[in-house]
Amino acid sequence: MQRNWTTRRWGSIMILLAAANFAVLLLGVMIGEFPVPPLEALKSMIGIGDSAYRFVIHELRLPRALVAFLVGAGLALAGAVLQGLTRNPLAAPGVIGINSGAAALAVTAIVVIPAFPVAALPFAAFAGALAAALLSYALAWRRRGSSPMRMLLVGVGIAASANAYITFWVTTRDINSVKQAMLWLMGSTYGRTWEHFWSLLPWFVLLVPAMLVMARRLDVLKLGDELAIGLGNAVERTRALLLLACVCLAGASVAMAGTIGFIGLMGPHIARHLVGSMSLRLLSTSVLCGGLIVMTADLLGRALWPPIEIPAGIITAALGAPYLIYLLCRNRRPS
Repeated sequence: MQRNWTTRRWGSIMILLAAANFAVLLLGVMIGEFPVPPLEALKSMIGIGDSAYRFVIHELRLPRALVAFLVGAGLALAGAVLQGLTRNPLAAPGVIGINSGAAALAVTAIVVIPAFPVAALPFAAFAGALAAALLSYALAWRRRGSSPMRMLLVGVGIAASANAYITFWVTTRDINSVKQAMLWLMGSTYGRTWEHFWSLLPWFVLLVPAMLVMARRLDVLKLGDELAIGLGNAVERTRALLLLACVCLAGASVAMAGTIGFIGLMGPHIARHLVGSMSLRLLSTSVLCGGLIVMTADLLGRALWPPIEIPAGIITAALGAPYLIYLLCRNRRPS
């Protein structure tokens, strides 16, 4: 009875979150310097609307909103998995150096090779994220296997080193390339087109189902390495596969929208509050929570002070920093 009730609650929350995502997507298509009526926006989204709105919706607003959803969903899912792998509720791609590693190589590509193709940017970001993850994994290795806590601490150091590397490039290169890199580093979906969407979608389609399939193994890892080994789980192989999936998803997301911070922290925590900590429910709910946060941040950035646009990364940082402080205070234990 309790299990059926929990499953129905999870289903209801997923439906509500999907509806909220669609509502924000629709608002993102409607709102702007050239407003679009709701009915016309709906018609245009399915290809039967007035041709007067087609360019604004299909070439400017819809791909941007969809990229925002994929980026938020990818970062939140990667954060949820990393929190399970490290058994630390404050873990996130940005915390353990994955985002910074991806950003380091992506910025290098932008400032050194101005004509670097958009479709290849996720691969550059993936290489940087993978290098950061492998270094973190290697330095966290102990005689009996990797230590989740050491991985977290090493990741903080890697993130600081990568940020110093990025600062070097943006202070020594041509001003035009640096300007593009700085806009990218703020984290924004401004100017994102169908090319960005189609470049990111395959990563999302392949990796999200794979991570959901491995949700049960993640539940076992949360019990601790010794108990997981006792239950017959190949701990290091499972951890390595999940970490690789996180690297790919976070790297591709960072490549398309820059370093939008705190999504990997906020999305999983909101999802955990809604559906609990069972991995399948948590991961699937995190996808919708992360997409909703980034789409909302992008919409607010466009709508608050037109024609000035505030990058979504600034909005999420303004919300995420107080949220992190709240989590630290809530999880504080008396000595």
